[in-house]
Amino acid sequence: MHLSHKWLKTLIEGFWPHLSPVTLTARHDTEISLPVRMFAGSTTRCPHVLTHALHTPGAFQTVHREECTLCFDSQDDAEGIDVCLDCFASGCVGERNHAAIHHQRTQHPLYLNIRRTPKPKPSRDGEGEPPSKISKLAIPAESDATNYDLHTSVRCYACEGREVDMAQGNLPLVVDGVMSSMDVSQKNEVKAWEMELTPCEHTLCLNQQPVTAAHQITQCNNCDLKENLWMCLECGNLGCGRSQFGSTVGGNGHGVAHFEGTMHPVSVKLGSLTAEGTADIYCYLCNEERVDLELKAHLAHWGINIAEAVKTEKSLTEMQLEQNLKWEFSMTTSDGHSLQPLFGPSLTGLKNLGNSCYINSTLQCLFNIPAFQERYLPGFKQHPYECPKQDSGECMDCQMGKVADGLLSGRYSVLWKPEIKGADEDQQQEVPHQKGLAPGMLKALVGKGHEEFSTMRQQDAFEFFLHLMKLVARSQHPANTTDPTSAFRFELEQRLECLSCHRVRYRTDEQDNLSLAVPVRQIPSEDGADPKFEAVTLEECLDIFTADEMIEYTCKACGGKDGAKKSVGFKTFPEVLVVNARRFEVVNWVPMKRDVPVIVSDAAFSLDKYAAKGQQPDETLLPEDSEEEKAKKERPVANEAALSQLEAMGFPRVRSEKALFATGNSDPEVAMNWLFAHMDDPDIDDPIADDDAAAGGAGAGAGAEVDEASVAMIVDMGFSVAQGKKALKETGGDMERAVEWLFSHPDDVGEVESSTSSSAPADSNKVPAGREGPASFKLDGICCHKGASIHAGHYIALAKKKVQGDAGEEEAWVLFNDEKVVRAGEENVQEGKRFAYVYFFRRA
Repeated sequence: MHLSHKWLKTLIEGFWPHLSPVTLTARHDTEISLPVRMFAGSTTRCPHVLTHALHTPGAFQTVHREECTLCFDSQDDAEGIDVCLDCFASGCVGERNHAAIHHQRTQHPLYLNIRRTPKPKPSRDGEGEPPSKISKLAIPAESDATNYDLHTSVRCYACEGREVDMAQGNLPLVVDGVMSSMDVSQKNEVKAWEMELTPCEHTLCLNQQPVTAAHQITQCNNCDLKENLWMCLECGNLGCGRSQFGSTVGGNGHGVAHFEGTMHPVSVKLGSLTAEGTADIYCYLCNEERVDLELKAHLAHWGINIAEAVKTEKSLTEMQLEQNLKWEFSMTTSDGHSLQPLFGPSLTGLKNLGNSCYINSTLQCLFNIPAFQERYLPGFKQHPYECPKQDSGECMDCQMGKVADGLLSGRYSVLWKPEIKGADEDQQQEVPHQKGLAPGMLKALVGKGHEEFSTMRQQDAFEFFLHLMKLVARSQHPANTTDPTSAFRFELEQRLECLSCHRVRYRTDEQDNLSLAVPVRQIPSEDGADPKFEAVTLEECLDIFTADEMIEYTCKACGGKDGAKKSVGFKTFPEVLVVNARRFEVVNWVPMKRDVPVIVSDAAFSLDKYAAKGQQPDETLLPEDSEEEKAKKERPVANEAALSQLEAMGFPRVRSEKALFATGNSDPEVAMNWLFAHMDDPDIDDPIADDDAAAGGAGAGAGAEVDEASVAMIVDMGFSVAQGKKALKETGGDMERAVEWLFSHPDDVGEVESSTSSSAPADSNKVPAGREGPASFKLDGICCHKGASIHAGHYIALAKKKVQGDAGEEEAWVLFNDEKVVRAGEENVQEGKRFAYVYFFRRA
């Protein structure tokens, strides 16, 4: 009997509630793909909408609705992305089908598909609707609808990907909640840009003048401007603001002129008023943004009901973000020729999130290193099936794998042109470039809980490198993989010789970088001219680092007080040597960055002359400390990299150590701020007491004390006492991090002597296999900074890559300027090498 398509559809839908849902299965070595959806172009009523409890996203709930959490496929792709309506994670629906993997792992059935397409540009003949007229204190809210068309549908993965009737149950409310929510990347960006604003004496003690006449609030009192208007809260004067760089809104500065004539300090930007009671408040006397705790009453005094206000203009923070995004860097040679854009595997750019160039440049250099490529790229496909975390945005493995695939696969390294409505055609430069990948999820994860990296302020790329290395080392690494930070690790041997009896002591410290002070020698110049500095060689910097240093010392063997000389050398060598060039000079207690050229060769160079020699046959060791002395010394060791930076700024060692112990023992800038706040402490120069040092033990290294109860818990998990103690000392006593550390260091048996002060007998000078000399290194990557301060300016990266040349594939330097990826010119390379901030040398 012949059944019509319509009749068959009705029959199946009638029996659908009685059918068992189909569960997708997949293996690690196979791709997941959904069956072709039945009855394409039509929707059906799905039983899971009613039987599955759905809810709208809460105010504090993470919603991923712009890109896949496991790769950089986004809502702009042809298939769009699917957002899980249970947990609001997102997954792509193309060839990788991460949404289906999420369903397999969680059994969450319902997903909102979001697809975005650009609207066509307006015609040039002047046709089309005129822009909407701006009414007083109200303009239409900005949204994707301005430049894009959004296409949505709901599908049920438990019903073989069948498209679901969006009018069912509470689907309309849930879908509306997802679409109106702020994507997590945007939420993190806005939150990070928010400054901690405080009131001041001028807002707290504001004395408002009596109202003598009705006040108009639509136009500047001194010109015709009707935007960028600032009201003086003291007298009610309305003046236009200053013209902002990068903004299309003008300003003649009549608000500032009013302050200069009257000294009325506090003004509010009318276009920034919101019904929630927030606004831009500026105090001209403080020259800072402020908070007015009585803003509602102060505005009511001038006849403005803030409860009825609608935000009409960008806030100062939003304009600051926009300015940072417009930072440009020259992409041409000195003779005006454009640099050649590059596309393909390992040639993918990263989008600047506002001030994230320090992240972009660091990631480009890291993922040029084989250890990082081999650790995260192969596991990109397998890990999503095994990830223990429901939200992939909270998993370091997921996010590092996502970045590895994004940068190395070439999938996203394609030409991009801004085709959306209103796009500035000047942005479509003669040099074509990529759209760039936004590393927002990784940034949010790495910066979580960090005082600085959780913000959108410009940060130090080297400090970010150190922080990221800690997180990677502490994360769990599968049994068949290696912690990629081990490629950076090496041992420095410190030698101490008493100048009275010439006995010696050796100590071994594990490092993952070298922070080298660059000597600053200014060249005399005419008054007013920019200072110039003598060039130095990398070899000179290494000579200074390894040279004998005379220190005060009282010998416990002979009692002599002539002092001692201390030196360091390489006991082992890393696979990748990371060098931070510290070009700083302290002027009036302020560290100033100096453009000192450092000469670095492109050819391989040997570090053999800096190798440690160990105890010699004719040397006598200093006596070991007694148990009491050892116990007294068992306290945290100051972070050597941070300590070196503070000493280079001119701070005494005792003060620097105190500051580091008081602030977490990791961030030299935070420690410096602590020092400035405690300069007048009466005990600032007193020797560090054991109790003071122990108080700063969290995260301070292997000398930190451990809790015996925590050790017992770790032993119950099958680890040894030595392993438990070392793991806790390495992670500041944090149980969760200690367990992660143990899983990521399965071969570590727990000896802690290598990272603490100890006497090293001659037979202990063994080095890990493959890390002994001879050692030659060749420059492989550069993180370069442009600007007078590390907290302002711009970072770029240079990396050696295999690129296609006229004669086939060849090795060349590639310049990564955020999303722009080009073949570097010779002048770019030479400038980068001479003024780099962080060098990455690969062992030849």
